[in-house]
This record gives sequence, C-alpha cells and structure tokens, in this order.
Amino acid sequence: MKTLSIEVRPAEPQDASAIAEVHRSAWMQAYGGLIPHIPLIRMVDRRNEGWWRKATRGPATLLVVEVAGVIAGYATMGLNRARALPQEGEVYEIYFRPEYQGLGLGRILFGEARNLLRSLGCSGLVVWCLEECDIATSFFRNAGGQDVCEGMEDFGDKHLKKIGYVWA
Repeated sequence: MKTLSIEVRPAEPQDASAIAEVHRSAWMQAYGGLIPHIPLIRMVDRRNEGWWRKATRGPATLLVVEVAGVIAGYATMGLNRARALPQEGEVYEIYFRPEYQGLGLGRILFGEARNLLRSLGCSGLVVWCLEECDIATSFFRNAGGQDVCEGMEDFGDKHLKKIGYVWA
C-alpha cells in the first residue's frame, strides 16, 4: 500500500516556476469567460516566475500545498487591506491546479492559512472573491464565511462585483 504525502509549507524561491503554473492554470479555469480575455491574459502573464520568486521574499506570507512532490496549490495572506473592516487578517488568494480541486486540499490549506494568521496575532479574517465565481463563493460559504460586504473590481471595460467573506 502506498502512502500519499501532503505537505503545507512556506513557499521558497525555487517554487516560483511551479507556483506560476498553478496561478496560470487556476486563473484561466476560474476566470476564463468571466474576466475579458485580454485583461485576464495580462494579469496572468504579469505573475511570471520572476514575480513569484520576489513574492516568496515579500511582506505577504505565501504557503504552498505539495502533494507527492508536486505543488498543487498556494495561498497568500497578510494584514487586512480593507481598513473599514474590523478583521485584522486577510487571505488574499487561494488557488489550485484544476486537477487538484475538489479533493479537500482547499480546506487543509485554508485552515493552515487561518492558523498562521492567528499565530501572528490577527483577530478575524476577510477573503474577497468575485460574486460570479461559483466555485469560490461556495468554498468560502462552506468554510463558514459570512458575506458581509461587497465592492467592485474593474477588468478593462467590465465591472464585476466582489464579495467579502469574514470570520470572527
């Protein structure tokens, strides 16, 4: 019987290429047809390997989930950027390669992100996602998030509503 290893750990500079590929595949799947093509491609291309290498050394915390030696997903987190909200922490992003979605890895990674923010002294957290992204809204609702605020994001000429989910 084989044992499958799953590890959540801080990202390292040598993970940059794999994280860039997770980002590309996850964003194209999640936002293709939702965000106009040209702005989507520009956003994805901007987050290349060099960008992610710098991110591993930046002020935000970057975690990866590794499954049998393959980086399947990542999460970024730090201080809440929406000053009007009382929650101190924010999970900025959580994404997985499409073939690793729906396996429960998101719950594991999100739980580790929440624990890390708590250990850094953050009381409560917020996560923003596009309202029309059903996978994300379902995930955060199922994880116990309360949708308490909304905003708008502009992608070229298209304006999309975003929802803020919070945890105490």
